[in-house]
Amino acid sequence: MRWLMLYARSRQVPASLAAVVISTAAAWALAREGGEGPGDPRLPVLVLATGTMAASIGLSGQDLALDRTAAIRWVTRRAAHVLLAGAVVAAVLLTAQTMGESMATTAFVVRDSAGLMGLAALGAALSGGQYAWTLPFAWLSLSLLAPPATSTPTQVATWMLLPPGTPAGTWAALLLWGAGTAAYALAGPRR
Repeated sequence: MRWLMLYARSRQVPASLAAVVISTAAAWALAREGGEGPGDPRLPVLVLATGTMAASIGLSGQDLALDRTAAIRWVTRRAAHVLLAGAVVAAVLLTAQTMGESMATTAFVVRDSAGLMGLAALGAALSGGQYAWTLPFAWLSLSLLAPPATSTPTQVATWMLLPPGTPAGTWAALLLWGAGTAAYALAGPRR
């Protein structure tokens, strides 16, 4: 148990969790004030992206050389970190929804949380933990500014705003989650 506490502190998990909870509470308050309606996916996507960006801070430790030379198996720990962070981001939003205003379905939250966390993990593998937030932020910006999804390429570009069950959105999220988790688990964060 001591190892887990040290790991959580070194990855800034308490601060990340606080940011996830605060951003979700703020969005829940906005939704109660009468936003665009329960069918509008922009607010829950913004909450999930904010939570993912906050959680991405912990995808690298204080000393990368120490992480790489430690005599423990990092592959499973890194994969578990990505999975757990995505689950926590989704769980916080789903918990907030039980207190009143429903912003999105469970399938929508799980799909977007997985895809966004995969993007963050890919960002950590490509540019380091301190910049892991840039890929989810860039894709969120693209999704919000892209034209309506009429063709398959625009559906892939705007996967996080599509209704659950849309094949292009589901496959895009799954591929991003799988590729990001595998790249981060195997390579670790970039120096």
